[in-house]
Parts: sequence; C-alpha cells; structure tokens
Amino acid sequence: MRLSKEWFTALSEDEKGQLVTVCGREELTEFVKSGKFKERVEISWKFEGDEKGMPSDELAEKMESVQEAMAKAMEKDKLAILTGVYTGGGEKTWIFYTRTVRVFGERLNEALESFELLPIEIYTEVDPEWDEYLDMYEMKQWAVD
Repeated sequence: MRLSKEWFTALSEDEKGQLVTVCGREELTEFVKSGKFKERVEISWKFEGDEKGMPSDELAEKMESVQEAMAKAMEKDKLAILTGVYTGGGEKTWIFYTRTVRVFGERLNEALESFELLPIEIYTEVDPEWDEYLDMYEMKQWAVD
C-alpha cells in the first residue's frame, strides 16, 4: 500500500457559524479496504482564536510542527495514517486511523517529547468502516483550489 501525499481542502462551518478548514487525504481506498486500521484516534487542541476562530500565525506554526512530528512518527512504518485535519472555531483536530491504539499512544508520547506539555485531548473509537473519513471525504465536493 502506497501512502498518498495528495490532499484536498474544503471550507465548512461549526455549530456557531465559524469557519472551519477541512484538509482531507486522498487515495486511501487500499487502506480502508485492508481492514488493518480499525481504530480512529482524534487529537484535539483547543485555542483562543481570532475573530474568525482561527489560530494566530505563531500558534499555527507550532501546530504545524506538532502535526509534522506526529505524522512522521506514525506513518514511518504505517502504524497509523493521518487522514484529516480540521482547523477553526477555536480548535484544531487531527484524525488518524491506526492498527493499535496502545502502540499509537506510546509512539505519540515519543513524537511529542521535544515539545512542552501541549493542551491536547485524545479520543479513540473503533471505526472499522472508516465512517468519519468517508463523511469528511464527502466535503471534497466543496474543495477550494
């Protein structure tokens, strides 16, 4: 299975009407069909957003560094795949599908050890059908170029 580097970006709104940027990964059909990535991990970082609910440039850069560290650690041997990123409404959420939550947690701690303590929350759910990814992928029809 080859991991795509193709992403789409779509715009949405949260329940308060604030802008949410949705970045979704393309070409993951083989991973979905493999049945190996049955658990979904959502990592959320709440922040004080600007008037549009988006992070400051400085915070956005820090979040990008965190994202790069997590993706590199998880995807090096395909333990987990970063499938989507939601930013807006005072929150950034990264969605991963993983083979095992236990090992994901261990590797997450290793990946983030060079950062000071981050204000993140982690939610996991068994999602063998990739329901969240498929719902998010439907937003591709509103992708921005």
